[in-house]
Amino acid sequence: MTKILKTTLAIISIATFAAAVSAQESAGQNPTSTKGAVIKGKAPVNKQLLHVKLPAAQEGTLKNGLHVVLLESNHRLPIFSMEMVINSGGLSDPADMRGLANMTAFLMRDGTAKHTSREISEALDTIGANFNANTGVSSFTTNITAGGLTENLDQILDLYSEIILTPTYPAAEVDRYKSRTIDSMPQLRGNPTLLAQERLYQAIYQNHPASLVIAPADAIKKITAADLVKFHDANYFPNNATLYIAGDVTLKEMLPKLEKVFGEWKAGTVKQPVLPAIPTQSGTKIHLINRPGSVQTVFLIGTLSLERTSPDYVAMQVMNRILGVGPPSRLFLNIREDKGYTYSVGSNFTSWRYPGLFIAQSPVRTEVTEGTIREFTNEFKRIRDEKVTPVELENAKRAIIGRFALDLENPTGRLGNIITQKTYGFPANYWDAYPQKVNAITAEDVQRVARKYIDINHLQIVAVGDASKTRDVLAKFGTVQEYDSEGKPVRTASAGGQN
Repeated sequence: MTKILKTTLAIISIATFAAAVSAQESAGQNPTSTKGAVIKGKAPVNKQLLHVKLPAAQEGTLKNGLHVVLLESNHRLPIFSMEMVINSGGLSDPADMRGLANMTAFLMRDGTAKHTSREISEALDTIGANFNANTGVSSFTTNITAGGLTENLDQILDLYSEIILTPTYPAAEVDRYKSRTIDSMPQLRGNPTLLAQERLYQAIYQNHPASLVIAPADAIKKITAADLVKFHDANYFPNNATLYIAGDVTLKEMLPKLEKVFGEWKAGTVKQPVLPAIPTQSGTKIHLINRPGSVQTVFLIGTLSLERTSPDYVAMQVMNRILGVGPPSRLFLNIREDKGYTYSVGSNFTSWRYPGLFIAQSPVRTEVTEGTIREFTNEFKRIRDEKVTPVELENAKRAIIGRFALDLENPTGRLGNIITQKTYGFPANYWDAYPQKVNAITAEDVQRVARKYIDINHLQIVAVGDASKTRDVLAKFGTVQEYDSEGKPVRTASAGGQN
């Protein structure tokens, strides 16, 4: 059962965007309302905290080219964590074997040159260590994490390096993984949010490699143990990786230990993927995935967003916070509190080395499908056409800075910031200056990025629900392309006129 659970979690983890809403499958919900309450939306942040000077990470390089970045934390807490970032992920998969990189990572611990899968699990459990490895189908990297008590550092390092360097990918383990993965797909495809996410990505990215949310069953079936070994041997090199460490450790202490366990790892040449340009965006379209008998319509409404390195990133964070994050947001106050259409509603955006997506989402009762589209559209237009109020702007900025301040209390959170800084080539003081960048955002900045990235002329509207009850309603807003649960086109309904 543990294996089945881990496999299911691994399948879900390869989605490039984890949608923020779960579809509610029961009608007539009556959640506790906050209507009438005074929603402050303010994080308890002393403005002096806006000026931070983060401890600098220490860096070193092993003889074989493995770069090491270490962040010392408070030595009163005897724990540490590690994350090796391999610069090859799902985007390095062959076109006919999507999911290969994730399978290579996930099955690393299922047998090495010295130990069986069971022996590795027992060894990790005995010393209370954790280990995880995964990548997404649309990721540039594979991330391998481990951690535990500092007193078990040497044992954890031995296991960590052994799993990374000498996985054997036993054929029996590979076959079991494939069988469990394929058997779980009908259950996954019963999730309306996954269906909506899959269709949205395909509508926006089209034939681009970023269009996949989960690996296709046909690709999984094709992969063999030999393919995993080949992918590992072609991509897992010390000069194609960086090891990040945080906790009760020092660089002086760690470098000799790392030379001992990783010193024999040989450097190599890696062929990095070259991605095509993002396709030209098509005009607004409505995509209806038929789910007969559903009492709800699950909406994902999206458009192309920005790259992580974009100078608009911080302004986009503030804009999205005002529009769709939490109880103070406009979407929440309108669609949930005022209209009572749903329990959960919000928006989010992703950003990578290639442009991510801006997505608003909500599951609503079938009978309010039409009203929901209108209110989403109204809020999109309002944040584009009108400047946000000073109170909204201040509350959003305080919330973002407050969240950032809380993350600084966690060494793993700080290490994550360093990984982001290194991954995207930001300057060393990027996070020192981050609160000031947030605080400098103006109402004009918010309106500018709303107009730029909430592109109402290229919105893709995905609805998952009972087509017999929603088809005609959706057609009021444009031409409706209907799909079955496998994503195959079924029929096109003529538009009844754009409202």
